[in-house]
Amino acid sequence: MTTTQLATLKTPDSLLSANEVEATKRFILEQHASSTRKAYRSDIALFQAWCQARQLEHRPAEPQVLATFLAHEAESGAEYSTIKRRAAAIRYYHTTANYDSPTKSEIVRATLSGIRKTVGVAAKQKAPATVDRLQQMIAHCPPTLTGLRDKALLLLGFSGAFRRSELAALQIKNIQEAEEGLKVTLTKSKTDQEGAGQTIGIYKGYRLKTVESVKAWLEQANISSGPLFRRIRKNGKLGEEALSTQAIVDIIKSYALKAGLNPQEFAGHSLRSGFLTSASESGASIFKMMEVSRHKSVDTLKGYVRNAELFKNHAGAKFL
Repeated sequence: MTTTQLATLKTPDSLLSANEVEATKRFILEQHASSTRKAYRSDIALFQAWCQARQLEHRPAEPQVLATFLAHEAESGAEYSTIKRRAAAIRYYHTTANYDSPTKSEIVRATLSGIRKTVGVAAKQKAPATVDRLQQMIAHCPPTLTGLRDKALLLLGFSGAFRRSELAALQIKNIQEAEEGLKVTLTKSKTDQEGAGQTIGIYKGYRLKTVESVKAWLEQANISSGPLFRRIRKNGKLGEEALSTQAIVDIIKSYALKAGLNPQEFAGHSLRSGFLTSASESGASIFKMMEVSRHKSVDTLKGYVRNAELFKNHAGAKFL
């Protein structure tokens, strides 16, 4: 959501300065994670373009208009989770401008309910980069500066069950060496929007040797402050800016391809889901998994455990 998409707050000009109003708008924007704001911007732009193509008003939008837009998205093949988010973005687009949201209407609610029952709520899951797959991927990291960075990124992303946004935001000051591995502090994340801070233990291990890879990258890059994972220009020169979340996705997909895997099945979440799947397959406690993944609900992790133990002690093992 951009500032231009927020209407001027409806308060007497004589009571509030322009700076005070702008400060309020900035804090309103910060209630959502940056990834959510980016998705909302895309959703709103899509709705605006759809309305303009039909010469319809997009704000305030009539409930029938929004319901038809959502139905159009479903017919175009969008997943229910995406359609639901688009509705949330349009609600936010209206309420922050002091308009009644069309999402409150019965026709919109009924349309969403019908889409939910027709399309289904199951999201298309990306493949987890499990430990075996990860080893195949890092085997293709060359002994170059780029290769050292990519190997460290893949291993740290897996070992800490990090989201791509968390990897992109990591600073060198967030990394502390310990006897058993590394302590990585996240100052803010999806499950810690208020910035209380979370520290994850990266186990030194004997198989993947994540700690060695991170240290090798830092030593070769000769960096001691700033972003941990940075752009490397085509001429081989190391930049100062952090890798974008999209660049991290591209790295994961590129090494999946080099390993003979289908890159379309992998995404930024693959490292995180790969750790959780591998941890479950190795018999790790769900509560120890939560220490690394920072999930707040056991229910969210049940899917990983169920998939990993689908045939373990199967109910029909003794008679099928």
